[in-house]
Amino acid sequence: MSEFEVQVVDVVLPLEYSDDKARWKAKAAKQLRVPVARIGEVRLVKHSIDARRKDILVQLRLQVALDGFLPPEKEYKPDYSVVPAEGKRVIIVGSGPAGMFAALRCIELGHKPIVLERGKDASARRFDLAPILRKGQVIEDSNYCFGEGGAGTFSDGKLYTRATKRGPVRDVYETFVCHGAPREILTDAHPHIGSNLLPNVVKAMRASVIEAGGEVHFETKVNRLLRSSDGDTLLGVGTVSGEEFLGDSVILATGHSARDIYRMLNEEGVLLEQKPFAVGVRIEHPQPLIDSIQYSYERGSERHAMLPAASYRLATKIEDRGVHSFCMCPGGFIVPAATENDEVVVNGMSLARRDSPFANSGLVVTVEPEDTVDFHAEHGVLAGIAFQKNLEVLASEQGGGLQKAPGQRVEDFLKNTVSNSLPDTSYFPGITSAPLHELLPGFIVSRMQRGLKKFGKSMRGYVTNEANLIGFETRTSSPVRVPRDEDSLQHPELSRLFPCGEGAGYAGGIVSAAIDGRRCAEKACESVRE
Repeated sequence: MSEFEVQVVDVVLPLEYSDDKARWKAKAAKQLRVPVARIGEVRLVKHSIDARRKDILVQLRLQVALDGFLPPEKEYKPDYSVVPAEGKRVIIVGSGPAGMFAALRCIELGHKPIVLERGKDASARRFDLAPILRKGQVIEDSNYCFGEGGAGTFSDGKLYTRATKRGPVRDVYETFVCHGAPREILTDAHPHIGSNLLPNVVKAMRASVIEAGGEVHFETKVNRLLRSSDGDTLLGVGTVSGEEFLGDSVILATGHSARDIYRMLNEEGVLLEQKPFAVGVRIEHPQPLIDSIQYSYERGSERHAMLPAASYRLATKIEDRGVHSFCMCPGGFIVPAATENDEVVVNGMSLARRDSPFANSGLVVTVEPEDTVDFHAEHGVLAGIAFQKNLEVLASEQGGGLQKAPGQRVEDFLKNTVSNSLPDTSYFPGITSAPLHELLPGFIVSRMQRGLKKFGKSMRGYVTNEANLIGFETRTSSPVRVPRDEDSLQHPELSRLFPCGEGAGYAGGIVSAAIDGRRCAEKACESVRE
């Protein structure tokens, strides 16, 4: 070995010793077969919990300095050059993760982003959540789905992704840290910011865009496209207020709930495609029950202080349709995610502490385009949206209005029996007993029932009348794809339009949307130079 060396080693420690740096050094020395005295410094690179057996272990990846010390840790702070005021302009519709990461990438590439957001800024948006929670009244352009930061701002901030081959996941995490997210997201195996912290991170990102010469316009709802005389090139967009924003390219990053945008595109003859999505319910358990299952505790035992609220992920395939958990929120809350007043939509969130007494997750079944055939004649390519909307209106009617949601105990759902009473819930507007087994389409009910029985075998105790099913989880992803060329990322029939993120059908979460926003920004800026 040379005089000064840096190595990376993987070590495993019992839970109670996982924060003991002296033990880190001892384990690292053993791994590297050197005396402990040669270990000058250790630094955590990755942290995960192995709860597959009763003696819970912690897996650590460590950076180790031999015969010296590690270089100083990177300092994370925003550092963007100011873009030319009269330079090339990229119009970005939507300020969710796809839109905001696209804006920051445009700045890095020297182009001016102009972000248009139908909703309000994160501070004002927070006040607009009170009416939906306390009065059952949806403010239709400012709610859990619409506004600064998109649907993720007030619905959890989970950053775990399997889209590691799509782009620079680490860069996304570091950008969040630069704007105030906890450094732990760089080392945790399942990083999470939390709905209480994410709004300030989002506001800091907006500040970076503006300070670098970009623009962000709130309460600016796009309702038309501005095209060249031959109709083949997009020149900009128009808004409900009559404003027009012209640019050298347009990134469409409106999220999966901007149904008016899909209708506008369809009416203007822009090619759209149906795609699979998923529909189901939120399943909610007491968090101590999930802890006892996942950590092999006796029910009633207190969770170890060093353990997070336990999570789970479940998936199976039944008759060519996926049945799976979605957006699992340990120590979380179920929230009303409707965007119109005649519907009920449920979603989940957790605060950074994850200290709610409840655990909830989406429990959903894949819906293929052929499953929406009853809506094809009237709605065409938007049949999937009509399918979702039909269930959301039904949920509102069965819940009894004011954002109350229909609910059913899990075992009653399996028995096709209406629940006489319902367990406590984190869903603030309240739940009403209803026959979910009759309200959901038969192909969803049969697969969900079989899936629940299967999951109950892999997680003993999961199927219980302590658990609620609450309807309906319909906004897992967009039922529509806005097609784009694989190489240029432009729409195949309308040049300078870059469909982006979840709303266009190319992402499935905060990180994958952020990566897609970066990619679209790179291609949009590249097209500007041509």
